[in-house]
Amino acid sequence: MPMDGYAGRILSVDLSHGKVATAGFPEPWKHTCIGGRGLGAKILYDQADPRLDPFDPETLLVFAAGPLTGSGIPLGSRYDVITRSPLTGTITSANSGGRFGTEMKRAGFDAVVVRGRSPSPVVLHLQEESAELHDASAYWGMTTRETETALRRDLGDASVRIACIGPAGERLARMACIINDGGRAAGRGGVGAVMGSKRLKAIAALGDRDVDFAGGEALDEAKALIRNRLKESGITSGALRTHGTASVLTRVNAMGVLPSCNFQKGRFAHAERVSGERMTETILTQRTACYACTVGCGRVTAVGAEEGEGPEYETIWAFGPNCGIDDLETIARANYRCNDLGLDTISTGATIACAMELSERGIIHEHLHFGDGDRMVRLVEQIGIREGIGDELAEGSLRFAARHGNPECSMSAKGQELPAYDPRGLQGLGLNYATSVRGGCHVYGNVGYPEIGGSPVKLDPDATEGKATWTKLFQDLAAVIDSSGICTFTLKVLWIPDYVAILNAVCGFEFDEHDLLRTGERIWNLQKLFNVRAGFGKNDDTLPSRLRCEPLDDAGARARVWRGEEMLEEYYARRGWDADGMPTVEKLRELGIA
Repeated sequence: MPMDGYAGRILSVDLSHGKVATAGFPEPWKHTCIGGRGLGAKILYDQADPRLDPFDPETLLVFAAGPLTGSGIPLGSRYDVITRSPLTGTITSANSGGRFGTEMKRAGFDAVVVRGRSPSPVVLHLQEESAELHDASAYWGMTTRETETALRRDLGDASVRIACIGPAGERLARMACIINDGGRAAGRGGVGAVMGSKRLKAIAALGDRDVDFAGGEALDEAKALIRNRLKESGITSGALRTHGTASVLTRVNAMGVLPSCNFQKGRFAHAERVSGERMTETILTQRTACYACTVGCGRVTAVGAEEGEGPEYETIWAFGPNCGIDDLETIARANYRCNDLGLDTISTGATIACAMELSERGIIHEHLHFGDGDRMVRLVEQIGIREGIGDELAEGSLRFAARHGNPECSMSAKGQELPAYDPRGLQGLGLNYATSVRGGCHVYGNVGYPEIGGSPVKLDPDATEGKATWTKLFQDLAAVIDSSGICTFTLKVLWIPDYVAILNAVCGFEFDEHDLLRTGERIWNLQKLFNVRAGFGKNDDTLPSRLRCEPLDDAGARARVWRGEEMLEEYYARRGWDADGMPTVEKLRELGIA
């Protein structure tokens, strides 16, 4: 058995015929795409037809862990779900933590590749290097919480880890997510809807197979490096640990880049009422952490008789300031509904905010208003079961707004709703939103780290000069982080040489910094090529007209509008693409892409 952090097996599941088969992990792929998101991108690039409808039975759905997943490396718990997004039409990957990815590897599999559509609902059970499909008709229609409880009972083991969909995925809501371990979400892009289209209700994983690592003194040093950095950092040992991800909310608001009322404003008057600090004082019951995490940024909260995991920063923003709501208990209830129904909180909240604006402008007849918390919670429920106006909203904000003649009211890029940072005051992060290969997204290249937090260097958030270089760098590095199986929050304390040392220690690689970034660049180009073949081009690398043409109010950021035209040409040049944003033959040869 190789000592390199890999289980060494990829499971293929054909749901149409009820068959499973196992193949080895191709040795060259370990260096060229690592695992996780990179492995999924490689599989889709080689095997998938990007023109297939995401709900076509032959669309591939890949669950993939990285070599650091379950390695004992602090924050090494992540896995990715990769497919063609029903929300955007692009390739997408949704990243999640908890323990599911670790148990998938301990059951003997680095990845599970699903194709086809089962005649009836099924569960995939992974254990001891074996895989079986079981009837799941009894679980169809259950919430994610009910599904986990019932499956553990029926499998007779409380330790089994489960990734499942709720009613939203079953009904093909385009922002449906996959929930694992009770409240961790593979959230963005509608991966849960693809899972639902295949009638795959859940994957249950439990294993006792030890994965071997390169080990030795280098591995011990790598673990100590991360622990010490996390302990020494005022962020990971302070605010993030004490108040969770929402500890950043008041800072973003003070900068004038907290989008409010569907990005009509850059500040929220009552931000302190929905801050991480306020949550700690009121509804927080305990901290929680993913496997091998020493930070514990997760929150468990309670509102009346209801209890659940979250809400996180993005969720608080989506159902709070973006919907004009300043009540944490209402926001938490919306979050609980999303977890149970299996909905991405960012896209769900942003789509509701879009509908609220259209209603207040008299474009739709439904009576929706910013600040109406009870109605917002009810809309979440309607989206999850596609009831009433929820049936339209389940298509996402771009389709909803376009249906009513106002697509510009969808605050999205490539059809995916933007997260909780206004690009009019964060020029580099806006460039990442526009060029991201999975649509509107911050974690695919979070230039917000230097623009907001000053890490690893402080960048002027209003400047455009140099942002193309930084955007490419963060995008390539993020691709490596996702593919490795470690949490993106490590970027708060680690930098490129640290990731080189960690991968070399766990996998026995002989990477240098150039090799690491070249691998990330290769993964990015594989995803880009998938999108090119799916019909995406230069015109898709942009942001909504509101962000390009409508200045923020006086309380907003100095930059006023997002100035993408000042950065896009240089960005393409830095990537070695042509003037239309297409990878050149020379660049693909350089990266070893056929």
